[in-house]
Amino acid sequence: MSTTTVEAAPAPLTQGHKKVIFASSLGTVFEWYDFYLYGSLAAIIAKQFFSGLNDTSAFIFALLAFAAGFAVRPFGAVFFGRLGDMIGRKYTFLVTIVIMGASTFLVGVLPNYASIGFAAPAILIALRLLQGLALGGEYGGAATYVAEHAPHGKRGLYTSFIQTTATLGLFLSLLVILGVRTWLGTEAFEAWGWRIPFLLSIVLLGVSVWIRLQLNESPLFQQMKAEGKGSKAPITESFFTKNGRIVLLALLGATAGQAVVWYAGQFYAMYFLTQSLKVDATTTWLLIAAALVLGTPFFVFFGWLSDKIGRKGIIMAGCLIAALTYFPLFKALTHYANPAVAEASASAPAVVHADPDTCSFQFDPVGKKVFTNSCDIATAALAKAGIPYTIQAAPAGTVAKIAVGTTEVAGYEGAGLAKDEGKAKADAFGAELKTALTAGGYPEKADPARINKPMVLLILWVLVIYVTMVYGPIAAWLVELFPTRIRYTSMSLPYHIGNGWFGGFLPTIAFALVAATGNIYYGLWYPIVIAVMTFVIGTLFLRETKDVDITK
Repeated sequence: MSTTTVEAAPAPLTQGHKKVIFASSLGTVFEWYDFYLYGSLAAIIAKQFFSGLNDTSAFIFALLAFAAGFAVRPFGAVFFGRLGDMIGRKYTFLVTIVIMGASTFLVGVLPNYASIGFAAPAILIALRLLQGLALGGEYGGAATYVAEHAPHGKRGLYTSFIQTTATLGLFLSLLVILGVRTWLGTEAFEAWGWRIPFLLSIVLLGVSVWIRLQLNESPLFQQMKAEGKGSKAPITESFFTKNGRIVLLALLGATAGQAVVWYAGQFYAMYFLTQSLKVDATTTWLLIAAALVLGTPFFVFFGWLSDKIGRKGIIMAGCLIAALTYFPLFKALTHYANPAVAEASASAPAVVHADPDTCSFQFDPVGKKVFTNSCDIATAALAKAGIPYTIQAAPAGTVAKIAVGTTEVAGYEGAGLAKDEGKAKADAFGAELKTALTAGGYPEKADPARINKPMVLLILWVLVIYVTMVYGPIAAWLVELFPTRIRYTSMSLPYHIGNGWFGGFLPTIAFALVAATGNIYYGLWYPIVIAVMTFVIGTLFLRETKDVDITK
């Protein structure tokens, strides 16, 4: 580990340098826009490309396809990071933006499941993989590029503008989706209009390529190459020397916790409102967008603050505060967004009485498995309706039943039933359960008149503030942990494993946990555990870096 020293303060950035940094940030906004379109439209894409699956599996599999883009980001980080450390930041930018933009446009013209069958989801996932590879090479280059232009003592401030690009990209995607949805109407948007935001990316691609062509190479990279100090083996130097220990600590003690706090505060909150609380999509998007607008300046604030008091303390505080407050905040979301759910759960709790050995983990990625046990039939019906429930053990051989308050709905065993008989039983069971849930006060959708929008907005804003605490200073921290010759490669891998794997899989893991337990808050344990892990490891083993000399 290098000795911490203070570098001589260079001259302030020229107007030309500021223009270059702005261009880099703006191009990154467009790239995040492309990437987040899929996440924002996951429910519609589930219907378009996974319609051959049952409803629960279709949505979870759509989330997995979303996560597939995150899964390959570390590989993109290694591949493009090596290129960036060897041939330069600028040329790597151009390659990643073209791959990202082209892949996004092709999603907009891809035939759906009804047209070409299983080829549709297969091609979709392939395009998501290409997007993930491109994004894996983007962030490290952008953060490194900006940091290497910034004056000493202002790296946190300048890189914080890069940190706003992910949120601004998400905001832009929500804005475009909302505008097209309002223009076309819900029915047309869900049928074909969802493609328009993807097709618009071809325009953004042209703008972004033009912007990237205006960039000059990083002055530190140019100096390093001129002095012959560049690395000939960035991967080996980054991961198979003592530097590899710092990479691992940066992953577990910084980016993993930052990632789950980020995705819990933006994506999981959005899914929670629409899927668990049944708030309509337009209202959810407007509230999320408003929270992002109000919260985004705090990326810059915490970046600036990290130049004064350090990066580490702010990020660790964000992880710890988030872990301690997620349960009360998400319960408050239920209270203010759809209070009828909490009221009905308290007055008429849903309880599945079943033999626990007959209850399966109902994840069927290929849509071919049939869940015929009475417990599975009962829990699937409640999960699909977004109803919180508990499972109470019953003697072996018991046919499952659902108690909604004092009302009981008898289940049935589906094994061995003829198709018509099975459909008749399912229809009768569904009708009886719907009647019991309605009588118990469970709403099919959140009542717009009962949504306390100011309070929901306040809670979402608090969640975004947590995001800004952990994400605003992270780029400067990562840049300062590694030397110039291997900086792009070294910082990209822990960032993208943290955000691509720990963060990207959060929606899938969290919703699978909810479906398995019936507890709509159970999925929060995943980000809480990871955030606490990062707090402990980062506090004990990672150093503060705000005063290091990054020219070495």
